[in-house]
Amino acid sequence: MKRLTLLLLGLALGVSATAGAQGLTMQMSNGWSFAFSGNVNVFWSFSKGNTAAGDQTNSNIRTGLLPAFATFEARGKEAGLNLGVHFGFAPQIQNGGNAHDGFQNPNRIDMRQVYLTVGFKDGSQILAGRELALFGRQNILNDMTLFGIGAVGIPLVQGGGTTLGRIGFGYIYPNFNAQVTYSTKPGQAQLSVGLFQPSNLGSFTYDFTSIPRVEAEFTYNQKSGKSNYMLWVGGLWQSTKNAPTGGLSVSSFGGTAGIRAGFSDLTLVVNGYIGKGLGTTLMFSGGEVAGTAAATSPALRTSDGGYAQLAYKVGPKTNVGFSWGFSRLKNNDTAAPNGDGNTNVRSNNYAYTLGLYHQWTKSLKFVLEGTEEGTTGNTLGPIFAGLPPGAKQIDIGAGFMLFF
Repeated sequence: MKRLTLLLLGLALGVSATAGAQGLTMQMSNGWSFAFSGNVNVFWSFSKGNTAAGDQTNSNIRTGLLPAFATFEARGKEAGLNLGVHFGFAPQIQNGGNAHDGFQNPNRIDMRQVYLTVGFKDGSQILAGRELALFGRQNILNDMTLFGIGAVGIPLVQGGGTTLGRIGFGYIYPNFNAQVTYSTKPGQAQLSVGLFQPSNLGSFTYDFTSIPRVEAEFTYNQKSGKSNYMLWVGGLWQSTKNAPTGGLSVSSFGGTAGIRAGFSDLTLVVNGYIGKGLGTTLMFSGGEVAGTAAATSPALRTSDGGYAQLAYKVGPKTNVGFSWGFSRLKNNDTAAPNGDGNTNVRSNNYAYTLGLYHQWTKSLKFVLEGTEEGTTGNTLGPIFAGLPPGAKQIDIGAGFMLFF
């Protein structure tokens, strides 16, 4: 399996050629093989914008949207089945504004991937464990800022964790989640359906989950001469209750679709999503449920968004790209105390990104990006909470990514 497949299900990015390093593969005496691969990335990030406390500027040396990765994989064949196990460690380098590695240090090792695979003779596969979820995964895998920093987040310039890229500015983060997923044989068309660890809606103690969340994704690939296309659609549904027996239940659902089209040296990506009871940015992270503590049947808020991206190959090893996207969370018009009593936009976050991605060597990539991120309308979203209306920020990033 190629290096980037070991990183993130095969990064299907149209913006840039992938690095060519091979990683390390060893054949074991028992017929199994062992592989080790990954990446290290380091960016200088400079941000200038306005917060609730006024204008501010910040510099950071940090990882980008994609953390560093060290992936270990073992594969073997038994009783006609192709078996495998995969571990993916995702450390970060930033100290969150500290000069030491004290208890607030966010550069901990993030255990993002722990899963097994069972492959069948027809090419289909079962994946069981912790891996990138299905709903919205193509939106992030085709985002050019996955190789950069994209948006940082206006109040998060010294925050821990990775940058946001276009998370919350064009799609909701799919998360790495516990799952059991079945996928048909890879090819021109592929269907994946999985049962996932459900998420609670903690704002209103909807934390009883009697059945798993269901997510699905369908992709279709087509080539014609120098042109190639990929279409995808995805869906999500989960039910959550506020009592172990009886009580109220709410159903969250979402849909997403997109296309990536390559025409010789030009690549276009367009996608979007809609949802109800999903929240925004990190999914199920707050804001999904309307109403007050006195509500007898709280209503769910809706969300939508998407992004458009153009990338052009200006040289054998260099690509430039431009993208724009937004993410909105809307009030529910059910009367108080069960709802908000209106359909106002609760938060609307947008970002423009211009980037240059140069494959310096077979394994080393140089990246230069500039992003304007901001909000319009109300400023009640989890990213821009407490900011003045019309808050915006400029983020400039430059750095290296070394794949091995």
